[in-house]
Amino acid sequence: MVRSPLIAGLELGGTKCVAILGTGPDDVRAFETVPTTDPMTTLAALEQVLDGWRFDAIGVASFGPLDLDPHSPRFGSISATPKPGWTGTDLTRRFMTRYDKPLAIQTDVIGAALAEQHWGAAQGLASHCYITIGTGVGVGLISGGRPVQGAAHGEAGHMHVRRAPGDDFAGTCPFHGDCVEGLVSGPAIARRFGRPGRELADDGSEWDLFVHDLTGLLHNLVVTAAPERIAIGGGVIASRERLFPKLRSALVASIGAYGSLALYADQLDRRLGPPGLAAMAGPLGALAMGLQAVDARG
Repeated sequence: MVRSPLIAGLELGGTKCVAILGTGPDDVRAFETVPTTDPMTTLAALEQVLDGWRFDAIGVASFGPLDLDPHSPRFGSISATPKPGWTGTDLTRRFMTRYDKPLAIQTDVIGAALAEQHWGAAQGLASHCYITIGTGVGVGLISGGRPVQGAAHGEAGHMHVRRAPGDDFAGTCPFHGDCVEGLVSGPAIARRFGRPGRELADDGSEWDLFVHDLTGLLHNLVVTAAPERIAIGGGVIASRERLFPKLRSALVASIGAYGSLALYADQLDRRLGPPGLAAMAGPLGALAMGLQAVDARG
C-alpha cells in the first residue's frame, strides 16, 4: 500500500499563523497556532513546532504580497507589505535550508482556493475564486484549474471601487487609502466605526457600507472573470454569514440583468457563499501547496 505524503503546512496570516500536519481534511495529525508578531519571533515559533514533526514536504500559504517570479533572486519572499517589519522576509530559503524538504509557496488566498478545489465547494470547477476578509483583503482567482498570475500575482483586494454617497472615510490602506482593503478589512472597520466588527450589531447600518463596498469588488470580479463560484471567508465574514443574502441582492442589482450575466445573477444562491471547508480552507491551503511540492519533485 502506497503511503500518502505527510505534509507540514504553514499558513501565515496577518494576525496569527497556523502549522498543520496531515494529508488532507480527513487526516489532520497536528494543528498549532502562533501569533503573528515580528518575523524573527514568529518564524522561530513555527520552526519550533516543525522541529517536533516528521514530514515529507512543506507547503506555505502566506499573506503577501509575495515575490512569486521563479526567476527572481527574491522568489518566495514577502515584498512591500503593510505588515510592519515583514517587507523583504525570505520564507522559502529559510525553511528549505532548515529542513531540506520539497517546498511550494503561494499566497494564502490562492492556497485556500486550491484547497476548495481539492476538497471543498469548488471540486470539479474550472474557474472559481476565494476571497478572505480579515486583517487584510485578498482574492485568489483560479481559471482553467490554475491560479491566475501575470508578471506578479493579482492584488484585487486593493482595487478602488465607487464609494457610497456621502461616505468620506479616507480608508486605512497605507498604500492606496480607500481601496477595498482600506474600507472593509478588520482594521478598517474598527477605525471607521470606532469599535471592532465583532461589537457591531448584526442589523447595524455599518454593515450597509460594508456590503456596498464589497459588492463593488464582486461586481468587478464577475464582469472580468465570471467565476463559477465565489467563496468568501476570513475572520470578518465568518461570524457574519447573515450578510450573504444582502451581498447577493446587491450584486444582482449591480449586474443589472446585463447580457449573459443575467443568468449568472439568477444563480447567486449557489455561486456566492462561504467556503465549503469553512475556517479550515486557509490551513488546508497550506497542505494543498505541500502536495504540489511533492508532485513537482516527482
